[in-house]
Amino acid sequence: MVNSPPTIYDVAKLAGVSTATVSRALNSLSSVRPTTRAKVMAAMDELEFVPNAVARGLSSGKHWILGLVFTRATVDNNVLVVEEASLLYTDIVIRGAETRAAEHGYSLLLSSADDTHPSGMNSLLSLSGTVDGLILLDRVLGDDDVAYLARRIPVVLLAGKGDSPSAVTVRVDNKQAMQNLVEHLTTVHDITRVGFVSGADASPDSVARVIAFREAINGCGGTLDDVDLLDGDWTSAGGEAVMQARLNRPEPLPQAFACANDQMAVGVIYALNARGLKVPDDIVVTGFDDITLTRYFKPSLTTIRQSGSLLGEVAVDTLVATLDASHEIERTIVLPTELVVRGSCGCVDETEPRLTLAGVSTLRSEAG
Repeated sequence: MVNSPPTIYDVAKLAGVSTATVSRALNSLSSVRPTTRAKVMAAMDELEFVPNAVARGLSSGKHWILGLVFTRATVDNNVLVVEEASLLYTDIVIRGAETRAAEHGYSLLLSSADDTHPSGMNSLLSLSGTVDGLILLDRVLGDDDVAYLARRIPVVLLAGKGDSPSAVTVRVDNKQAMQNLVEHLTTVHDITRVGFVSGADASPDSVARVIAFREAINGCGGTLDDVDLLDGDWTSAGGEAVMQARLNRPEPLPQAFACANDQMAVGVIYALNARGLKVPDDIVVTGFDDITLTRYFKPSLTTIRQSGSLLGEVAVDTLVATLDASHEIERTIVLPTELVVRGSCGCVDETEPRLTLAGVSTLRSEAG
């Protein structure tokens, strides 16, 4: 004979409380004393009771689901255009968010959207009816659409200027990151003429990094000429293309190019190698993100490390705190970064055999 699973009534009887108290304890309501909640949790553990999410939702008015929306990959001639490195970084953010959501008792629902597709906002409005709050990655929606959506459901933005009146922003400290990088280039390597490869025009992170880099280099007495401010698109193919175009111009190259992310740095180095220029002997190149792949190239990439996993975790913490409304939430949460010095700036003697950047085009074609 198969024993039936324990019910909320069994938990209440063992804990010596009412079923209403068990329900409030499950939903972490402040009306339950800590000692009472501890007894309920102990009874649940002893009985191996698994709360029913639907029942929890009916009693609390919550779905116990958080939504995470990332930028939709484009489709060109029925071929999915996506970069392996971009997928890896998004996956790191998702894994951090999923783990923390589970710790809070929520499930994580994933979706993709972008601000150029007419159905993007409609799909997010539909999604808002099935989740308790939304986390939006970079470039998912424009500012006006974010404000419209946030009037209907709590929203946390990953990236942004932090001036959204309707949504909380969780971002990395782009200004300090660029300051640390520029100080290293100017003081350690005596570099005064620099270039910069930006990301997508609509990306708040890209805009912030361009502004911060220019301010930092001006503050250190260096120069960033307009011809050396290249407009990339976050992809290695885009980095390669803008560097090829720059190499076709007659103006002399700067001493270094900083890139707004690691993927573009990979493309930039590939384009330089194709023209017979070696990094870092002839020119220095740096990145941003510290994706795992770029540690294994020769030269390995000097970059700014940000934790995608931590971004996901803090976004969930912030969204859950907003839903609980137990205290005032900061409108902008800024996470620290770390300068990681490797071979592409000339600091490290690369002696271990690594994958050379001459093979990057093959990797990229396989990823796409």
